Amino acid sequence: MKDIAQDSRGGARFGVFVPFTNTNLEPDMMLMRPPGVSLHFARLGGYDADEIPDEDQMAGLGEAAMDEPLRLIQGVKPDVVFYGCTSATLTHGPAFDRDLSAKISAQSGAQTVTAASALVHAIKSLGARKIAFASPYVPMINDQAIAFLKSEGIDAVSRADVDGTLDNEGQGALTPDDVEALALRADMQEAEAVVLSCTDMRSVEVIDRLEAKLGKPVVTSNQAMVFQAVQILGLPSPGPQFGRLFERGHA
Repeated sequence: MKDIAQDSRGGARFGVFVPFTNTNLEPDMMLMRPPGVSLHFARLGGYDADEIPDEDQMAGLGEAAMDEPLRLIQGVKPDVVFYGCTSATLTHGPAFDRDLSAKISAQSGAQTVTAASALVHAIKSLGARKIAFASPYVPMINDQAIAFLKSEGIDAVSRADVDGTLDNEGQGALTPDDVEALALRADMQEAEAVVLSCTDMRSVEVIDRLEAKLGKPVVTSNQAMVFQAVQILGLPSPGPQFGRLFERGHA
C-alpha cells in the first residue's frame, strides 16, 4: 500500500481545466500520469451543452470568465496548470492563446500549458513542419486550426473531417477504432507527423498502433500537454506506448 500511495502523489501537482461536457481528458491524464504526480481537475463552462460545438460556441468557451475556476485551482497549489480545450483558443489565434496562458500563470502562480500551444510545441519538438491533421470539429474550426498552425510555421498538407456534424456527446463518443480510421484517412506520404486535435477525442489509446502502421509520429492534444509538462518539470516520460514524441522530443 505504501508504494501505491507514493506512486499516486507526493510529487508534482497537475491542475487541469476541463470543459464541462468533456469525458475523455480526465481518463487520458490518468493513463499518462507520471509516477508521483497528482491530478486536480476543475470544470469550465462558457458554452451550451445542447448546441453543436461550432466556432462560436468554442470561441465563447475561450472568452469565458476564468476568475472563479482559477481561484479554485489555486487551492491545490499546482505546479503546472493545463488549459484543456484545444479549439477554445484555436478559434481565436496564437496571440489570444498566449495572453490566456499568461493570465492563468499570473493568477494561479503555476506554469501554464494550453492544449493548442502544446500541439505546436510537440510538433516542433519532433522537427516536423508538414503534418496531416484530423479532428472531430466542424469544418470551420478545422480551417481555423490549420491557420493557427500555419502562423506558427507548420503546414497541414492533408486533413480529414468527420462525417456529419457531431455534438458534444458525439465527439466524446468516438471510439478508438473511429479515431484510428480518421487518422488513416488524413495521412499522406508527404506528412511528417499526424496530428489529432481535441482533448475529448480518444486518440491517446491508438497512438502506439497508429505509429506502427504509419511509420511516423502521432501527436494528440492530451499527449502533447503531458509532454510539455514533463519537460517543464523534468519528470520521467509516462511510457513508450504514448508515442515517439516522448522518445525523440524529450529534452
